[in-house]
Amino acid sequence: MKKASNITRYVLTFGLAIGSLSAFAQSAVKEATNNFALYTQTGELKHLENAKKFIDGVYKTRRDSANVRINITRAMIYSSIAYADSTRKIKTDKDPIDLTLSTLARLKERDRNTHESEMAYVTQNLAAAYTYKANEALQDQKYDLAYTQFLRVKDLQPENEDIIYNLGLLANQTNRTKEAIDYYQQAIKLKSRQPIQYLELAQIFNKNNQITERRKTLEEGRAAYPDNKEILFKLIETYSQQGNYNAIVPIAEQAVKMEPENVDLNYLAGFSFENVGNIEKAKQFYERTVQLNDNNYEANLALGLLYLQQFMENVDDQEAQYNAQNYLLKANEIRPHEVNALRSLAMYYENAEDDMQLDRVNLLLNRLQNY
Repeated sequence: MKKASNITRYVLTFGLAIGSLSAFAQSAVKEATNNFALYTQTGELKHLENAKKFIDGVYKTRRDSANVRINITRAMIYSSIAYADSTRKIKTDKDPIDLTLSTLARLKERDRNTHESEMAYVTQNLAAAYTYKANEALQDQKYDLAYTQFLRVKDLQPENEDIIYNLGLLANQTNRTKEAIDYYQQAIKLKSRQPIQYLELAQIFNKNNQITERRKTLEEGRAAYPDNKEILFKLIETYSQQGNYNAIVPIAEQAVKMEPENVDLNYLAGFSFENVGNIEKAKQFYERTVQLNDNNYEANLALGLLYLQQFMENVDDQEAQYNAQNYLLKANEIRPHEVNALRSLAMYYENAEDDMQLDRVNLLLNRLQNY
């Protein structure tokens, strides 16, 4: 409706500007604008085709093809064909997009500036036409062509936020890594930004082995969307890969609340708390891991070692002794030939002064190490 209003206003004032044309040209232009007005009111292509015929009829002499109003009218008509007639039912000697562009090239900058509403209409149509071509290319998996078409849209509508994101997606798809990063970094600064954009940009950095940039992107995403699960989990994964357990600890409990049954996440939380020296918290998460999966070797061994350390510090701590023995034996049961569990058991039996079991474990260790 906004388009139609602009065009109607344009048609009403048009008669004031064609007085310098010949009688034939005046008549032809008037018919072109009348039919164009009908098209804007009805959306019927037959009126647009008639408008084209009349404007083509007058667009022949050098004088008429240099007339500002004729060029503006022609640009509006052909840009409408470019957009509305996507299947090209209206026959033209060249692509209507190209005809629109060649017509615009005849206008001086001051002419465009004094006809802002008409230029906005033409720009909107051209952008829509290029977008249609881009989407067609996407359907045919012609990603390079789609990228080129979206670039043309951006030239026409530099502030189009959807186009900036689309260019980021396609630049990544076509291995234009530098351009992809640039467009994504623009996209995440826009009001229309989405959590997925931070994740996709982080993935590009990861693929490009730019680990620091990946981390910073995810941290920015978490700052913008503190409750987003995907960003939080990817950030924890990144911290874990870097061994940055100090950074995991402040966000571990929030992550576990989102997936309380996640065995690996509970174990990672326990491991992180252990690494920063919070042993009681570490025990809680390790114990939760074992509750979820009693055959988890790493959690059983970790708990066994923590209680063994407690027992070694106080040999009268019977609870620590009991737990150390149980968890270490469970770890050994899960992986009978795992050297770390056997060495831990040997240390336990030595401190418990159980020589018979100590000899048994040492014998097995010797066999495994000499095998």
